This record gives sequence, structure tokens and C-alpha cells, in this order.
Amino acid sequence: MMLSRATRPALKAAAPLRTFATLREIEDRLKSIRNIEKITNTMKIVASTKLTRAQRAMTESRKYGQTSNAVFEQAETKPLEGDDKKTLIVVASSDKGLCGGIHSGLTKRVRRMLIEKPNADIVVLGEKCKAQLSRSNAKNIQLSFAGIGKDIPTFADAQAIADQISLLPTDYGSIQIVYNKFINATSYEATPIEAFSEEAIVASPNFAAFEIDDEVLSNLREYALSNALFWALAEGHACEQSARRNAMDNASKNAGDMITKYQILFNRTRQAVITGELVEIITGAAASEE
Repeated sequence: MMLSRATRPALKAAAPLRTFATLREIEDRLKSIRNIEKITNTMKIVASTKLTRAQRAMTESRKYGQTSNAVFEQAETKPLEGDDKKTLIVVASSDKGLCGGIHSGLTKRVRRMLIEKPNADIVVLGEKCKAQLSRSNAKNIQLSFAGIGKDIPTFADAQAIADQISLLPTDYGSIQIVYNKFINATSYEATPIEAFSEEAIVASPNFAAFEIDDEVLSNLREYALSNALFWALAEGHACEQSARRNAMDNASKNAGDMITKYQILFNRTRQAVITGELVEIITGAAASEE
């Protein structure tokens, strides 16, 4: 059936309604992306500020850990091995996200260690790695700590954690702390460090040269564990702030790219709407003249 010229403009008038709705949706999307860009830029600035403080604390914490390591290196301390000796893995993560794959890297390293030692026990510092390890190795988790990563770690925090670890009933032959080692501002690596047990310290070939009384040996072991935990937490915190700054920087750049793309789409769509309206006006005027 043929349509008359008078009815054609009425049919064409319905088409731009969908275009206007699309134009409004694009405008709302642009507004949303701009808000996201503001948030990510702010988080990037905050992370950059915290990173400076975190790096300063990391440098100070290394003195604690490296001093303990120097003692054990001179004593030639080695972890005890044997079928009757269990391994304890302490995972130094945090409760916060939005920092790339920094926590999943720790989880992958721990899972590789558990392939070699499937009966090892796990102590998790932070909710992020706990949630990931609970899905695959929940039976290995003996202890967990929340509230990690809210601020720069202190030696008092590490000492409180070491106290709880010392209360575990199992006599571990090896204690390995897995943390994120700070390489530079853009890279880090999940690394284990050894925190020796009391029995391993006594079995050291050159331990007698230090003339340490038996009654203070347990204090030495707990102090060394606190030093290692403080080092791991402080360095992991610096890695987290660096990773969060990089993640927010990438997110801001992606948001900027999306804003450019949607702005072009918005301009083209608006031009199409204007062109469509002009066509309708001209068509309507031509039809009325006829």
C-alpha cells in the first residue's frame, strides 16, 4: 500500500525519539565516567602521598630484619628438615584492595609452596589473601589477623602478631614469611624469608660463639620473629601503596580515553539529531506547499 506525502513526515517524526534517548544515555554515561576519573585521580594523589611515608618506614624496618639476618648468617642457622617437622607459612597481605594483583601474587606463591609441602600450616595477615586462600587451602589456615594495612605498620603490631604465633601448639621446624619485596616504584615480587625456630637456632654450628643463656633463647627467637614480621609488613605496605598509585593512574588514563570516545560519539549523535530535525522541517515545509 502506498502512503501519501502528508503521512510521511508523521512517520519520520517517531524516529528521533530513540536518538534523543540515546543522546541522553551518552550524556549520563559521560557524567558517570567523569566522576570516576575524579575519584581515581584523588586516590592516586593520596597513594602518592602515603607512598613517601611508607618508603621511609620500609627503609627503617630493613635495619631490624637485616640485623637479625646477620646474626643467623654468622651462626650458620638453617631450618630444620624432616618428616616430623612441619612448616609454618606466614602470609603478609592486608585488608585493602584496588591495588592491582599484589595480593593474588602472594596467594600464587603460597600455593606453589603448598605443592611441595601440602601439610604446611598457614597464618594469614590481612583479609585479602585469607579470602583467596580459603577457597583452595582452608584446612591449612591455622590463624588469621584482620585490620592489617590501615596505616603504616609498627614494631608493636609485629610483636603482637609474633606473640599470637608463638602460642600455636605445633613445634615448627621452619617458619617462612611470604611478603611483597619492594624492587622499585613500579615492580615488586612475592618473596619468602626465614624466621628460624628455637630448635633451629640452638642447632646452629656457630651458635655457641654468641654465649646466649638458655633462659633468654625463647626471647631471642620471638624478637627475631618480630623483626622479620615488621620488615615484611612495612615493605609489603610500601609495595601496596605503589601498586595502588599505579592502578589508579592506569584507571584515570582509561577513564580519559573513554571520555574522549564518548564525547566524539555524543557530538556525532547530536549532529545526527540536528540533521534529522532539519530534514523534517524541510520535508514538512515542502509537503505543506504541495
